[in-house]
Amino acid sequence: MSFAERDERTTMSCCAVGCTNPFNKFDKNRKFYRIPSTRTPFKANRRSDWNEQIIKNATICSDHFISGEASDDFDSPDFVPSIFPYSTQSVKDGDTKLERERDETPRRCPDNGHQSTSTSLSPNDCEIEPEAMVPKAVHDDLKQKYSQLHTECDNLRVDINKLKAENEQLRATVRSTQFSFASIQCKAAQVLFFTGLTSALFNWTLHAVKDSVEVVRGSLTLEDHLLAILMKLRLGLTNKDIAFRFNVTQCDISNILRSWLPVLSQTLKPLIKWPSKHAILKNMPNCFKRKYKRCRCIIDCTEIFINRPTNLTARAQTYSNYKSHNTVKYLVGMSPAGAITFMSSGWGGRVSDKQITAESGFYDLLEVNDEILEDRGFTIRDELALCGATLRIPHFTRGKKQLSAQEVETSRRLSNVRIHIERIIGRWKTFRILTTVVPLSQVDLLDDIVIVLENVSSLFSCNSVEENPLRFSSYRAASGSSGSSFSLSDSDAVSVSLQSRLILYIPLRSTY
Repeated sequence: MSFAERDERTTMSCCAVGCTNPFNKFDKNRKFYRIPSTRTPFKANRRSDWNEQIIKNATICSDHFISGEASDDFDSPDFVPSIFPYSTQSVKDGDTKLERERDETPRRCPDNGHQSTSTSLSPNDCEIEPEAMVPKAVHDDLKQKYSQLHTECDNLRVDINKLKAENEQLRATVRSTQFSFASIQCKAAQVLFFTGLTSALFNWTLHAVKDSVEVVRGSLTLEDHLLAILMKLRLGLTNKDIAFRFNVTQCDISNILRSWLPVLSQTLKPLIKWPSKHAILKNMPNCFKRKYKRCRCIIDCTEIFINRPTNLTARAQTYSNYKSHNTVKYLVGMSPAGAITFMSSGWGGRVSDKQITAESGFYDLLEVNDEILEDRGFTIRDELALCGATLRIPHFTRGKKQLSAQEVETSRRLSNVRIHIERIIGRWKTFRILTTVVPLSQVDLLDDIVIVLENVSSLFSCNSVEENPLRFSSYRAASGSSGSSFSLSDSDAVSVSLQSRLILYIPLRSTY
């Protein structure tokens, strides 16, 4: 319908029965509409049942539409006016407005489908045709069909209710089978398999970092974020695998790793402490007391495979002749009691053990009369002598046909105690990410990964007090407390960064 363009010189009102709203050009809230024009076939069809004389000046106000204005949408309730506040009784009593319009305009009567040509009709000229009688056979047939449809409707309702109940059961089953921490937290063996931690240590770790991390993916809880990270470290899964398990994207998993790993590393790094001599002597195992009472630390290097860099300089600096692969090397120090007391940053695999020891700051921690147990590759006797420390390494056979009996016995005893650091490093390698080839896109996270894995494996060992009470006591002594808890200060929470980064963000130190 189009808006009625009014002539200001003429006073007009709504044509609906019982409505006396006049046209007022100053009233912006009320609109008046004409009967649709015949400009389009669609509107002509709506106008076909009306007499041109009747609708010549007929208009209807917007009060008779639900939304307050007409609509051209056939499916809209305002396609036609539907609000008429009048009753049948008012028509019977005689509405003066209705009578006046009947006298002035001709109207169509349902008399054999023909239209009356009279100009004035009384209300009794057009009588309502009575309803036609339905034959009994037709009535019975319709009644039977209604009964059948009613029965079918009841059966369909029952089926719908059953399907709804089944749908709810399936939804509950899907929620219970969807992989998340909630689905495995009651199963201790699964928590240990996926994370390498017990449920208690998992909750302790989450409590330690929850105030410093953010939710990267809204559909995952904080527990799921930590679970995804530990699964990445424990099982060495790809980001695509983890994303499929948690029903998220690979980008979400990558963002979680880059957001959470530095915080985890910063939170757990204070567990790596250099203990005092008193703490070392107090927790000295019997196997060290007999021959290596002054032992302060056992050191060794470990290497992690990485993909071959495309940058030639980075490729040369990370290539390890010992592993025949591109690697990142770390220097690890362990107390006689088995606690990790020193961890260097990542270096290129080409660097020698002597150089990484000298430039990692290890010498600054030594004191006079300290004894360091090492492998044959650490030729640092002179450097340790400058610090007042002593180097203990197995004897070389170079230039000799064979070792003497005393040298064999000394080397055997030294190997028996030095093997513990190999076991510590071997325990790290149970986290499969260290046994896989790390992609170049994740090499810049290796320092954080190594620190997290070292402390996670140590926390699990500390949790098994009955199996390894010596390990637990060494951590108590190293942390300077009487219990297994520790406090983090701002000075302790130092983030670990790589020593050097090239074009491909690879941690490198060159021997050039």
